Amino acid sequence: MFAARAASRTTAMAARRTSAATTTTAKRSNQTVPRLAPLEEMKAEAIAQLRARVRRQKEIVDATGHSEAEELAEMWKWIKISFAVATPVCVLSVVKDLTLIDHAHRPHGPLPDYMAIQTKEFPWECETCALFDLECWKKCREEQAAESA
Repeated sequence: MFAARAASRTTAMAARRTSAATTTTAKRSNQTVPRLAPLEEMKAEAIAQLRARVRRQKEIVDATGHSEAEELAEMWKWIKISFAVATPVCVLSVVKDLTLIDHAHRPHGPLPDYMAIQTKEFPWECETCALFDLECWKKCREEQAAESA
């Protein structure tokens, strides 16, 4: 099998060399600048460029020596390998995150001064309490009730 593949590659390369020697085409880069020429000449040049691209793609396909079915089988093989590797990795990382790593929460109690910087009061009745800090709201309302009584 490997010998047949190597033989087909060498014959394809030899055919490419002989075809390159017989037809002289200018090397093109990926940037083309349109020439100022009559419309028919520009169309002919564009068609020649497209034919050259198609010819190059056919040379590449012929040089690979694989059929479409073989390439499709190879693609599905690597898809299966990817899922066989990725699924356990994802499952193990979720298990690790759920069991081994502690979930970080805000520490209880008052915050240190450098973390409790407030440049402006909150726009509700207890200006120093965060919106969902229920303990602070309870203390604030008790203080307001004690002051008004």
